[in-house]
Amino acid sequence: MTRENILFTIIGVLLGFIVGFMFASSMNQRYGPGAPVPIAGSQNLPADHPPIGSPGAAPGAGAANPQGMQAEVTASLEQARSEPNNFEAQMRAAELYYQIQRYDDAIGFLLKANQIRPDNYETIVALGRVNLDAENYETSEKWYKAALLKKPNDVGVLASLAFTALQRGNATDAEKAIANLEKVDPNNADLSQFRERLATLKAK
Repeated sequence: MTRENILFTIIGVLLGFIVGFMFASSMNQRYGPGAPVPIAGSQNLPADHPPIGSPGAAPGAGAANPQGMQAEVTASLEQARSEPNNFEAQMRAAELYYQIQRYDDAIGFLLKANQIRPDNYETIVALGRVNLDAENYETSEKWYKAALLKKPNDVGVLASLAFTALQRGNATDAEKAIANLEKVDPNNADLSQFRERLATLKAK
């Protein structure tokens, strides 16, 4: 696929969204900074996970000016490629690819961003998040655990780690994550579903 076709694909999908997906840096509506982005189209997450959307975005924002959006997308991707040491550019490019569910490309730009700022917490969480969507469960767990080394009481990351461990059938890690989540947030709405899934996993 040519670069022009890729750009048209990105733009076409973006115009179809009412509200864009955002990374962990924007998802503070429930769990605060570092909370996970919901899985697009997944029926597996607990029903009360944060809604998809970027705070403050108006419905249909950008749809009235497709040429302007095309120019913006083109500029963002070209900047990321031409400025490999530009952290913000790598993050913007990763977000664009995440929006059209091209997770491998998004992960590639996130890894570049992580190389530039290895201690950036939001990038680490985003790597956990996008690997989860890509069904790279073991890698997702690795990034979530790295995030918890920095912020062990991040409720969103604890919940995401529990969910990821349950998705890949890791009862031991899931049980630890659920226990830690309960310590930090004993009234968390996801706990009951996590416990049910853990019991089912152990019964297999």
